Amino acid sequence: MKAMVLAAGLGTRLRPLTDDRPKALVEVDGRTLLEITLSRLRAFGIHDVIVNVHHFADKVIAFLNQQENFGMRIEVSREDVLLDTGGGLKKAAWFFLEHSDVPAKPKEEPFLLHNVDVVSTIDLQRMVQFHRDNQALVTLAVQQREASRYLLFDAQLQLRGRRVGREAKPEIVRAAPNMQALAFSGIHVISPRLLTLMKEEGIFSIIDSYLRLAGSGEKIIAFRADDSYWRDLGKPADLQQATRDLQQGVFSA
Repeated sequence: MKAMVLAAGLGTRLRPLTDDRPKALVEVDGRTLLEITLSRLRAFGIHDVIVNVHHFADKVIAFLNQQENFGMRIEVSREDVLLDTGGGLKKAAWFFLEHSDVPAKPKEEPFLLHNVDVVSTIDLQRMVQFHRDNQALVTLAVQQREASRYLLFDAQLQLRGRRVGREAKPEIVRAAPNMQALAFSGIHVISPRLLTLMKEEGIFSIIDSYLRLAGSGEKIIAFRADDSYWRDLGKPADLQQATRDLQQGVFSA
């Protein structure tokens, strides 16, 4: 199984920490966010990873070289212009299509897409099995918690729309009764077939692709991870809390 780590962001909310380094090299208790993410993937049995880079890209590459790629095969997808999540994955699509006998018909082995700035105890093995059991195109780790943006799912946990905040008017791509608003956790399991269905070009959010495809009937589903620890490390206060949580054994890295 392969994975991609989304590590190209500017990390503006983490300033001044990101004034001289990329977000991926910001540390929690002496370990970089990139190392924490890669260690988690490696513990899950993943040894083939592609990392996208943009802000202080050379520092990320130098760090990986110094660490001898943590004993993994790590490729780097350099973005001269920040491509957002969808554009970043599309640029790195070759990594997931290589060794396919027919590139237009990729092998069905799913892959993981993981934000570099989230830490969690979400059970990746169970999530991948859930994805396979449901024969989904994409499976998204979600939780019921307060968030600035929500994805909307029907009773069968299929994606139907999104909403900004609690009160904003929702964007519905396929109507359904009793939709539930859940917060996305930045971890995706993706069937490679998605790469042939992404028609968007240039700079775009992968959520836009998901909504378009869900609207046309593709199976994009929620994996409920409400009981798992999860934290977005977007602000210095989040890093401080994650450091305390790590030291107290709330999660491991």
